Amino acid sequence: MEIKIEKTFKKSYEKLPKEIQDRFSEKLSFLMENFQHPSLRAKKMQGKQDIWEASISDNYRITFNIIGNTIILRKIGTHDKTLRNP
Repeated sequence: MEIKIEKTFKKSYEKLPKEIQDRFSEKLSFLMENFQHPSLRAKKMQGKQDIWEASISDNYRITFNIIGNTIILRKIGTHDKTLRNP
């Protein structure tokens, strides 16, 4: 899979603690190989057409779209904040 990064994702990523940035880097390889890898716990968001969420840690999530062979990273951040406005 190819990865595209939205500006909002990049901006939020830069503000994250280094530990979470490092954890995301580990999860990114899973996302690229198999977005449904068990450690990501990826699922479609209810009520949001074509938006997926995945776990980075207990409290951090990412949201993304899949279009063809491309994963578009939308948001990254704490669980409640990120999922409230994916």
